[in-house]
Amino acid sequence: MTERIIIGIDPGTNVMGFGIISVVGNKMELLCIDELILKKVGSHALKLKRIFDKTLSLIDTYHPDELAIEEPFYAKNVQSMLKLGRAQGVAMAAGLLREIPITEYFPKKVKMSITGNGNASKEQVAGMLKTLLNLKDFPTQYLDASDGLALAVCHVLNSGTRSAVNHSKSYSGWDSFVKNNPKRVGG
Repeated sequence: MTERIIIGIDPGTNVMGFGIISVVGNKMELLCIDELILKKVGSHALKLKRIFDKTLSLIDTYHPDELAIEEPFYAKNVQSMLKLGRAQGVAMAAGLLREIPITEYFPKKVKMSITGNGNASKEQVAGMLKTLLNLKDFPTQYLDASDGLALAVCHVLNSGTRSAVNHSKSYSGWDSFVKNNPKRVGG
């Protein structure tokens, strides 16, 4: 059986959570879980650069086969939504630069895949990840990191079933992204 490495990223301009797993057959193994803390970085542009650099560093270190990322969702605060979209965009750009296939998932889809409940709490998701990955200890203080890990696990659980029906989108490179998102790239 071949090994697949999946990176999951929960983008954010204050905290970017990420988790990386190895998958062989039906067995998932945790490789890395952590957060990039950006709260003290003054400039929004500098935060975006750090997100890009960290994502690129993770890709170059772990050589993932696929990247799963949270899809932006509607929020009442338009400024927050724009910042989140930018954070997601630079993380995606790093993946696309290294030609890593990218799949986006809505938060409810991730929660449903992990816990069976689309309205599950972060703590419930973290608890189920501990079970799914057969971990004795789980760093529950890193709930944004567990969201990133949940994206990677969700991607594995949904492999082969990605479609508009289950609210995920995939891109295999810049050309694919531009073709599927003409309004997002202008023109």
